[in-house]
Amino acid sequence: MNIIDELKWRGAVNQQTDEEGLYKLVGEKSISLYCGIDPTGDSMHIGHLIPFMIMKRFQLAGHHPVILIGGGTGSIGDPSGRKSERVLQSMEQVQHNAECLKEQMKNLFGEDGFRMVNNYDWLSKISLLDFLRDYGKLFNINTMLAKDIVASRLDTGISFTEFSYQILQSIDFKMLYDNYDVQLQIGGADQWGNITNGVELLRKTEGVSDAYGLTIPLMLKADGTKFGKTAGGAVWLDPKKTSPYEFYQFWFNQDDRDVVKYLKYFTFLSMEEIEDLEKEVAEHPEHRNAQRKLAEEVTRFVHGDEGLAQAEKVTQALFSGNIQELTGDEIEGAFRNTKGGEVAKAPINIVEALVEAGVEKSKRQAREDVTNGAIRVNGEQVKDTEAEISAHPNTNGKFIIIKKGKKNYFSIAVKE
Repeated sequence: MNIIDELKWRGAVNQQTDEEGLYKLVGEKSISLYCGIDPTGDSMHIGHLIPFMIMKRFQLAGHHPVILIGGGTGSIGDPSGRKSERVLQSMEQVQHNAECLKEQMKNLFGEDGFRMVNNYDWLSKISLLDFLRDYGKLFNINTMLAKDIVASRLDTGISFTEFSYQILQSIDFKMLYDNYDVQLQIGGADQWGNITNGVELLRKTEGVSDAYGLTIPLMLKADGTKFGKTAGGAVWLDPKKTSPYEFYQFWFNQDDRDVVKYLKYFTFLSMEEIEDLEKEVAEHPEHRNAQRKLAEEVTRFVHGDEGLAQAEKVTQALFSGNIQELTGDEIEGAFRNTKGGEVAKAPINIVEALVEAGVEKSKRQAREDVTNGAIRVNGEQVKDTEAEISAHPNTNGKFIIIKKGKKNYFSIAVKE
C-alpha cells in the first residue's frame, strides 16, 4: 500500500501542495522528509506527538525521517496558535530544551534510521544583510500578511520578530533540500502557510518542482474540544512530568466515540486489528477492550515495555486496593492529581486525619465509615477508630494514601 493511502485511511491527511506528485514520488522510491519542533520546553506533550507519529509511519515504510530541532527559530518564537507574543528564553535554556527533546526523539525513532539537525547551525551564520538580500527580497509582504498564522494576530499586534518566523522556516526547507535531499515537509494544519512558503522559496531560488508539503488535520475530540488537554494540564512525554500510569490512564479513559480514531492515528495496529476493535466497541463497549489496547500501544511506544509494565502494575494495584508494594515514585505519579488535603503531622489518629484532610465532613461520619470497613489506609483496611496512621512507608513520610469505598482515593500530604 502506498504510504499516502494508509495515511488517508487513518485520517491523517489535511492538505498537500501537490497530491498527485507526492503520491507518485513516495510510490517510486524512498525519500527523506522532515518535521520540526521548537525547543520552547524541555519535554514534548501528546499534542507534539501528532506529526511525529506520521514521521514514524514513513520510517516504518522505508523512508528517511529528518527531525529538525529549532534551536534558531525557538529563540524567537512561532506566532502560530497564540494571541500574544511568546516570552523569549535565554539561549542557555533553549539549548537545554533542545538536548532534552533530542533524547525523547531517540526514544521514538531509535538510535539509527533517522537524522537529527538543529537549525541554529545555519540560521546563526546568516548576517542581517544576507538575510534581507538573499531571502527577504523573495517574500511579498501582502502574501505574508494573508497567511492564517499572521492574519489571526493583526488585531492584537505582532512583532517583526515573529512576523519573520515564516521566512526562517522556509530557509530550513531550502537548507534541508540542498544538503540532505529532503523533499517533503510535514506539519500540523496551522503550519500550512509556513510549509507552502518553503516550497515557493525552493521554486524561486532553484526552480525546484519536486519539493512537497503535507499537513495533518487538527485533532478534535467528539465533543468538539481540543485533543490532549486534561483537568491536570498537558499530558507530557517526560515520565517525571506525567508518569507512565497517568499517561496510560489518559488513553484508557478515552470516549467510545473517539477511541477508533485514536487507534488509527496513534497506534501501528493493522487495518484488520483496528476493524475488529471497532466491532468490539459497537457490540461490547462496557469491556473497554479498544481503550485498553490503545493505552497499551501508545504507552509502549513512548515509555517502552518497562514503562507499560509499571503503568499496568499501578493500575492493578489501585483497582485491587493493594498498594503496599508500590514504590514512592509510583505512588507520587499515581496520585499527583488526586484530591486530598494535608495533616500537620503523622502518626495521627485516623478520625482526626480524615476530618483534618477533608476526606470526611465530620468526626461522626469518619467514625461510621471506619467502623463499617469503608476506609483503607496505605492499602490496609482499618476498622479501629482509635488507630494511629502514618505515611505510606515508601513515600519517605510524605503521603498517607486513603481509599474510601470502592473507588475514591485521597492522597494526604504530611506537613512534617
